[in-house]
Amino acid sequence: MRISIFGLGYVGCVSIGCFANEGFPTIGVDINRNKIDLINSGKATIIENGLDDLINKGVERKLIEATNNSEYAVTESDVGIICVGTPNTNTGHLNTQQIFAVAKEIGNALKSKKEFFTITIRSTVPPGTNRAVSKIISELSGRREDIDFAVISNPEFLREGSAIEDFYSPPYTVVGGSSVQGIKIVEDIFSFISAPLYKVEIEIAEMIKFINNSFHALKVVFANEIGRLCKSMNINSYELMNLFAEDSILNISKKYFKPGFSYGGSCLPKDLKALNLLAHDYYVNVPILEAINNSNIVQTDFIYNLIISKNVKKIGVFGLSFKTDTDDLRFSPSLELCERLIGKGFSVTIYDENVNISRLVGKNKEFLINHLPHIDSLLTEDLNEFVANNDLLIFVHDSHLISEVKSAIKEDAFIIDVANITSLHDLQNYEGACW
Repeated sequence: MRISIFGLGYVGCVSIGCFANEGFPTIGVDINRNKIDLINSGKATIIENGLDDLINKGVERKLIEATNNSEYAVTESDVGIICVGTPNTNTGHLNTQQIFAVAKEIGNALKSKKEFFTITIRSTVPPGTNRAVSKIISELSGRREDIDFAVISNPEFLREGSAIEDFYSPPYTVVGGSSVQGIKIVEDIFSFISAPLYKVEIEIAEMIKFINNSFHALKVVFANEIGRLCKSMNINSYELMNLFAEDSILNISKKYFKPGFSYGGSCLPKDLKALNLLAHDYYVNVPILEAINNSNIVQTDFIYNLIISKNVKKIGVFGLSFKTDTDDLRFSPSLELCERLIGKGFSVTIYDENVNISRLVGKNKEFLINHLPHIDSLLTEDLNEFVANNDLLIFVHDSHLISEVKSAIKEDAFIIDVANITSLHDLQNYEGACW
């Protein structure tokens, strides 16, 4: 498999060195003459530990060459990897001009190429770029997408200073595209990497780098806020955060990363509020910690506005407690939502198999009565009645009863799902909260 790499900056230079190291003949393409000369003389275009050696070895083995001739690169390769820069514009958006410029060069070059050609986009790009690149190439070349060529989104996960290590040991390889043949070719060229490979929708492949890097930024500032607070209290923040990171069941894990409803319960709201007040007492500015509850309120508002947009009066809420399989109602976003809907004049019916007034005690019961004093008239134990009497059903909890509920849902009833219950996805008037 012969590879051409468009853009000899950070990602491109690392890629050309590593692919050549694995025995792939590689052609680097760039408009910068200095970068071309550096590569052809066996030198890297960037400072990265070990990269000069890889480039030099690749040139000596005649596996690496660099050029500004895109047509030559396309003609002499089977796969074209786009690695050009996408810096911020003045408005903050990513500038994709170089991506589209390369697409035009590839499109023109493909006019005379008979073999199937695979283009991969490694640069960080906004959703929609893959499809735009495919359109440009198809229009200029006269070739058919997914028949004569394929465009595959294949984001990179390289960190400066450890780029070679990251190239060989990424967290995963991500491919998104509509061509089975193109995806198979990308799998083949990365077969020397043992990381899991995920085939995803194109837009997911395009979005993942934004999510990864934004979360990395969030982790840095979260740790720094905790560090400032700890310093003011004479607490060892490194020891504290090391302990925090030891929890791979909840803290550093997949837990809680599920878009849907707002958080609630007896722990998260209480302890977050107390931590913010602790920072206030010590005169420590913690804008991220302060913003968490505000964002939680925004999510509840978002769900509420989604409900009222359906323009119906009779609403059924499936699940009242703050979490499935519990009767804890303290700071439940579902309870808050019901209270708000009732206050605006909506007719609300609630079904929750785990909430029984006669069994509730203490603060839990007190919280419910204070917020929904007429709860007896709102709760029902009759599923058929719950479904039949409402024009909009909000599913807050997943449950073993979902199939029974689904079979009784009226054809014209609206469904809003905040728990991502997959068995509901095929209903006619279904809408997911965040999907």
